[in-house]
Amino acid sequence: MASFEGLADEIAALERRVADTIFDALRAQLRSEGAEEAKELERQLSKVRRSLQKAEALLRRQEED
Repeated sequence: MASFEGLADEIAALERRVADTIFDALRAQLRSEGAEEAKELERQLSKVRRSLQKAEALLRRQEED
C-alpha cells in the first residue's frame, strides 16, 4: 500500500492538472463570446480542485500523526 505522503503527492499532481484545465477553460471563455459552457466547466473544475487540495492536506496531516 502506498504511503500517505505518496498519495498526497499524486493528488497534488492531479490538482495541478485540473488547474491547467481551468486555465484552458478560462482562455476559451475569453476567446468566445458564447462561452457559457466554459464558464460552467471552470466552476465545476474549481470545485474539484478545492476538493483535491483538501484531500492532499488531510493525507499530509495523517502522515504527521
